[in-house]
Amino acid sequence: MKAWQIRRHGEPHTALDLVDVEAPEPGPGWMQLRVLTAGVGLPDAFMCRGGYAFKPELPFTPGQEVVGEVVAVGEGTRARVGERVMAVAGFHVRTGSFAETCIALDGFAPTVPEGKTDEEAAGFVIPYWTAYYSLIRRAKMVAGETLLVLGGAGGTGSAAIQLGKALGARVIAVAGGLEKVRACEALGADVTIDHQAVDMAPAVREATGGTGADVIYDPVGGDAFTAATRCVATEGRILTVGFASGQWGQPQVAHMVDRNYSVLGTMPGGASPEYTRQAEGELMRLWEAGDIRVPVHRVFDFADTPAAVDEVAQRNAMGKVVIRVGSNP
Repeated sequence: MKAWQIRRHGEPHTALDLVDVEAPEPGPGWMQLRVLTAGVGLPDAFMCRGGYAFKPELPFTPGQEVVGEVVAVGEGTRARVGERVMAVAGFHVRTGSFAETCIALDGFAPTVPEGKTDEEAAGFVIPYWTAYYSLIRRAKMVAGETLLVLGGAGGTGSAAIQLGKALGARVIAVAGGLEKVRACEALGADVTIDHQAVDMAPAVREATGGTGADVIYDPVGGDAFTAATRCVATEGRILTVGFASGQWGQPQVAHMVDRNYSVLGTMPGGASPEYTRQAEGELMRLWEAGDIRVPVHRVFDFADTPAAVDEVAQRNAMGKVVIRVGSNP
């Protein structure tokens, strides 16, 4: 089979090579998929550069998100051969979704609903599962609270905006540049802030009448996290989701104590199977009801995989970048 592998570290267009490899076999709890589409995220770009927390031995095939047809299953899996599912690919065992065939975990792998395209489905599982686990499980956000979403135009930020609205929050979205701000407005954000034009923290305080945001969803880290600590409400919660800036936020304990707020780590992969099934069901209900959607920025052909990852690495995406690998019969 054909697969794109990282064989040296660098920018995606130099790090990725198209090679012939053996198709991976599914072990217990895994399924083998004929890849239809693959979602692209910043972790894929960071892995190309060698700057991601997870550093597999070279060479390996990246790609975290996948939609595919089940062609084989390991022992103990729920999926059945022939189903079209969306799942987390085995990038962490060096066989991700930037390939014609991959293996994927069976833990959170719902079938794609009728009427939903492979392109939409490719950007659903990781962004929405992360947002759900973060907002509900970790922050325990309730209707009527104010949610501040950093990086609102990105894949995970766009999911947090929509899920926040579906849960009854007042949503403030932050993005860089007018086009990205308008994308956040189209997703339903009540207030938008262009961090390239104004200082975020005073703008958030003004938008909240001086109280600050109850919950802050931060997939950016770095300076954005520091700014978030200046506009979090008393007893507010800052969710550390990612480090799109290239650096995790750096909590200052004395400041947390003085301002009485919490910083919460989020890793949905640690959730119990029971909670994962419950979340899966609720997210699918919201998606099928039209309360949440996946904004697809651009679809690339499989041959153009390096360009797709470059698009994300250069911060051009508003919504999800998707790679079309195979097709439905």
